Amino acid sequence: MKRYISSHKTITFAKRSFDLIGATIGLMLLLPIFPIIGAAIAFTSKGPVFYRQLRVGKSTPEKMEFFEIIKFRTMFQDAETRSGAVWATENDPRITPVGRFLRKTRLDELPQLFNVLRGEMSLIGPRPERPTFYSKLENAIPYFADRTYGVLPGITGLAQVNQGYDTCIDDVRRKVGFDHSYALSLNSVASWLVTDLGILTKTILIMVDGRGR
Repeated sequence: MKRYISSHKTITFAKRSFDLIGATIGLMLLLPIFPIIGAAIAFTSKGPVFYRQLRVGKSTPEKMEFFEIIKFRTMFQDAETRSGAVWATENDPRITPVGRFLRKTRLDELPQLFNVLRGEMSLIGPRPERPTFYSKLENAIPYFADRTYGVLPGITGLAQVNQGYDTCIDDVRRKVGFDHSYALSLNSVASWLVTDLGILTKTILIMVDGRGR
């Protein structure tokens, strides 16, 4: 038991160090394109450049944590005023032309590097869900809540690189299996590092060839 606790602390420390170093390097390299993305958003649609939204963070069976995610805005202003909170769809009319490009290249998620620095997210982990959907998903999908117990949500993850954006409950159901598989990789430093580096490589390839959605 003591060996397990010690190993868990080592992995937690290593993963957090990896997050801080990765997010810092990422921002140093990518901050110069933030104004370009911001200008493209501002000149093509009304509304703020950045979009903030409440998400479910790291949780335990006794406590659920929330945080405000930061993204580049990809939808028209007040897009959900009439529709309410709904999943994205293929050729979603709520998404701006610039927003469609940002989603395909995953550039809309770059501001989440600040969430990582603040300790609200990890570079890699389960997708942070919206509280609006959470209860429905928890009731519909066995072991759904377990996927974030003691784990920070990630900008990217095993589920995200294998499936992409969620459009329905069935999409989320398939993702839960990936999230639990990722949790198993956190049993050792070597397993975690190999898994995270593989996910980061796949994420970069998705950004380069525009396979995001």
